[in-house]
Amino acid sequence: QVQLVESGGGLVQPGGSLRLSCAASGFTFSSYGMRWYRQASGKERELVAAIASVGGTTTYADSVKGRFTISRDNAKNTVYLQMNSLKPEDTAVYYCYARGEYRYWGQGTQVTVSS
Repeated sequence: QVQLVESGGGLVQPGGSLRLSCAASGFTFSSYGMRWYRQASGKERELVAAIASVGGTTTYADSVKGRFTISRDNAKNTVYLQMNSLKPEDTAVYYCYARGEYRYWGQGTQVTVSS
């Protein structure tokens, strides 16, 4: 049974930090590229960050470059998103996504940036 379980979301003040985690099971995690998407209320889902299965090449949306960092630990089957200098416009549901032979989505975790 394939599972992607996100955690680490919550309420944070502007300028604060959060670290999201996505624990994977049921597939060969190290063979999959991993991504974080987000969807704000009333908006389309957008790609935030991606990390390759091999080599660790990363890419970021322009809106988060320099503030967010994606990383992965293949020994723990987990991908992370470190989010610093958070802004109100970062408020969204954040989703983990695995792309390889198949494609899988997590259930999402809410991030709210507000004072």
